[in-house]
Amino acid sequence: MINNEFLVGLGRDVQAIFAELIETASLSTGQIVVLGASTSEIVGQHIGRATNMEVGRAVIDAALAVTSPAGIFLAVAACEHINRAIVVEAACAAAYGLDVVNVRPVPEAGGAAAAAAYDAMTAPVMVEHIAAHAGVDIGDTAIGMHVRFVQVPFRPAIKHVGDARVTALTSRPKYIGGGRARYI
Repeated sequence: MINNEFLVGLGRDVQAIFAELIETASLSTGQIVVLGASTSEIVGQHIGRATNMEVGRAVIDAALAVTSPAGIFLAVAACEHINRAIVVEAACAAAYGLDVVNVRPVPEAGGAAAAAAYDAMTAPVMVEHIAAHAGVDIGDTAIGMHVRFVQVPFRPAIKHVGDARVTALTSRPKYIGGGRARYI
């Protein structure tokens, strides 16, 4: 069992990270932010070795507390045991024309964060691929494949959630053309 004070602190940190990312990336209503989170890393263990649903729920509740009021879709990446499928709301899948796949994340196949997201969302579905506008990676889960090209690294002010390192990505349109091109 995890200490309640620890859970409250990590929830506060996750909210601050998401708020900072949304502001920095200038995310707007209807856009997508992907989250990858290792609850094992958060509690100081090797990724995949100490999956914890209490921690997963705290992380997801905190992320949703920031993204939902902003009208931003939260997408949560699962682990490689279900091919890194992503949990999203059915409305997100419909809005972006995402192909739904038939799997449900559980702590031992998908991870605690994905399982907690599936439980917390109103109408969760799983999709195989996504191109989010930005992302948060808690615990080196490698979310880059889920963020649209061109990815721009972002270092939030809060560098750790529990024992897990935090990195993030924003994205920008490609610069194309060459020497004569003009950019906006």
